[in-house]
Amino acid sequence: MREYAVDLHIHSALSPCAAEEMTPPGIVARAREAGLDLIAICDHNSSRNAAAVQQAAGGNPGVLAGIEITTAEEVHLIGLFPDAGAAQTVADAVEASLPPYAPSKHFGCPRVMDAEGRIVGTIDRMLGAASSFTLEEAVDAIHRHGGLAVPAHVDRPSFSLLSQLGFFPENAHFDAIELSAHGVQTGRQRDVSHHHLAVIVSSDSHNLCEIGSCRTALALNAPDFASLADNFKHPALRRYLLA
Repeated sequence: MREYAVDLHIHSALSPCAAEEMTPPGIVARAREAGLDLIAICDHNSSRNAAAVQQAAGGNPGVLAGIEITTAEEVHLIGLFPDAGAAQTVADAVEASLPPYAPSKHFGCPRVMDAEGRIVGTIDRMLGAASSFTLEEAVDAIHRHGGLAVPAHVDRPSFSLLSQLGFFPENAHFDAIELSAHGVQTGRQRDVSHHHLAVIVSSDSHNLCEIGSCRTALALNAPDFASLADNFKHPALRRYLLA
């Protein structure tokens, strides 16, 4: 077991609010440059670019297939999965609950890409909208497909567990808690430590320059899903790194 640098919340150009530069090869190149060992692709309400990033990386860095679900309560919830197939199964159900895509001056068209960064399709759903999945249903769907459920950036004033619900549900069966870099810098980890869950910090990157701007150092057997799941059970095996 050794320490690995991980950033478990990165968007690709599939997310309508992410930059066009967030292509699979672009993400991989920047992650390597930033010295990251393990990343996760967590696009809004979809997972269709995760496999392409995995292919582009070829294992360096390790890439987890994930999703950032916007629940019916407008809570952002990250799901991290053992493989791209499991992630896409959940994503298919989430996508089906979204309204049809409508062009917007604020958000671009969702871009499905291959490992070389070529656009191979789009999605006819509004990925930035709230799904019909309640928080409880979303956590259950993630767990039924072998995933880890992590409420995203819980310290932020919008689209977070605390901003939307006003409290932390003790029976939600989360596997970890994510803070923003600002949350760690201002000591917000003290506010969630009593929940006895692993606490991670991620970049929530929407542009290449943000990848690895903050990360978590984890003691892992390997930079992969199984080791991450085991680490989440042992809170002493992590520390924060702020670039």
